[in-house]
Amino acid sequence: MEIELKLALHPDHHDRLRRHPILRGIHHQQRTLHSIYFDTPEFDLFRRRIALRLRRVDAYWIQTLKAESRSIGALTSRPEWEMTVADGQRPDFTALPAEVLDLLSDIDFNQVMPVFVTEFQRIIWLIGNDHAQAEVALDIGKIQAGESHRDISEVEIELKSGAPEFLFETARQLLRHNPLQIEPRSKAERGYILCGAMIPAPTKFSRPAYDKNLPANVVWHRTMQAALVHLTANVPGFLEYAHEAEYLHQLRVAVRRLLTGIAVGKSFGKAFIEFNQPLRQLMSSLNPARNWDVLQHEILPEILTALETPDDELELNEATLDRLYHTAARARQQAQAMLLRPAFTQLVLDIGCDLLSAPADDPQRTAESWARAMLESRWQKLLERGQNFANLDDTQRHQIRIAAKKLRYAIDMAASIFRKKNTDPFIALLSELQDELGYVNDRVIARQLLHTLPKRTAAIGFAFGQMSGVLKYQTLHTTHSSTTVWKKLLASKLFWR
Repeated sequence: MEIELKLALHPDHHDRLRRHPILRGIHHQQRTLHSIYFDTPEFDLFRRRIALRLRRVDAYWIQTLKAESRSIGALTSRPEWEMTVADGQRPDFTALPAEVLDLLSDIDFNQVMPVFVTEFQRIIWLIGNDHAQAEVALDIGKIQAGESHRDISEVEIELKSGAPEFLFETARQLLRHNPLQIEPRSKAERGYILCGAMIPAPTKFSRPAYDKNLPANVVWHRTMQAALVHLTANVPGFLEYAHEAEYLHQLRVAVRRLLTGIAVGKSFGKAFIEFNQPLRQLMSSLNPARNWDVLQHEILPEILTALETPDDELELNEATLDRLYHTAARARQQAQAMLLRPAFTQLVLDIGCDLLSAPADDPQRTAESWARAMLESRWQKLLERGQNFANLDDTQRHQIRIAAKKLRYAIDMAASIFRKKNTDPFIALLSELQDELGYVNDRVIARQLLHTLPKRTAAIGFAFGQMSGVLKYQTLHTTHSSTTVWKKLLASKLFWR
């Protein structure tokens, strides 16, 4: 079983890493690693989450097969089988053990061919103490698929012996002198993107499945792990494809799930409360970019359609719209810069390290009993916020939306414990309320953003006023709809009771 941390490093900092105090003075090895990755024309191995490669090491060829990985933030563990083979022309399937051949059942070995290549310099340091040992590797090179290529510049810390906590401690020490960044993707995954087998897309939360008789701490622990994976999986996409607004949206959803998990997990005595403030600061840094994304991609097209007139009375010229687009792009760049800071990498490492073990809990407190109490508490908080719903102002309705989101994330944490036919109707109503209130809140924020844009002429100021008027009308129209949904939610069956 391979257990490692993988972190990206900008090429400008290679020398700084080599001079790091924990590496300086330690004998290192340097190798050129040439690897060929194989698959079928339909990428059958990739679809089974299997990576098969031949790697030339000195005068030898090493065949490696890696099965589906399990990740917790930056930490990755995956089953791996490695053996020496005669040459690098094609894989030797006869050398594989029976358990691996079972993973490859129905694969036509004659169809397996090279799909991409990695070639990089690897500098290796072996570090450790009396309790643990790890290999620190700096990889510098490229991935090549046909005419396409992308650079490799990363640090891998692989556990050789001892507890995984040693990997995190090593990474923290390296981070004090080097701006390491989160990179959850393997070289194989990036290679498959490069050769077209995989199209990058935002990652949604994957709800773990539970048994209602599990201890409550196990349910909480697995959900927090899934939320951290949800966060880190969307980091590379937002850094590389910031114009794809869904990456940022999923990042913020993941942060909210972690915050909800911290709140409902206090009863376990786990010291996750220390991550509450850093996560809230992260959310505050991401919010402006998300607000501008919503205005640019969702709201602005509706406004322009609503105000379109044949005699061009709306004087929103190209320069004015460019200003809006420029402001939105700058907000995205500021959000990207936040994810590239060592503080964000540190936060992910710290949470991941704490999630290596589940908190202690009373074995008599089952997941079901804990979930019922947790959901009832969240429901009561939502009811408290929603008193006199029809007469609440925009700010108060936004607070209801936040409470509804927290209840929804708590349900996601526990939904597998209850019957789907019981949970789905309530979740549908709760989602509808979130959508209605979100629609209103997005337009309230959009009006605020419009007021921050320069109005160089009276005509342009008038045009922005018209846009603000459309948003105000849409808000008032939706307020009535959200009141109707709220009443339906109050009358719905509470599946946890």
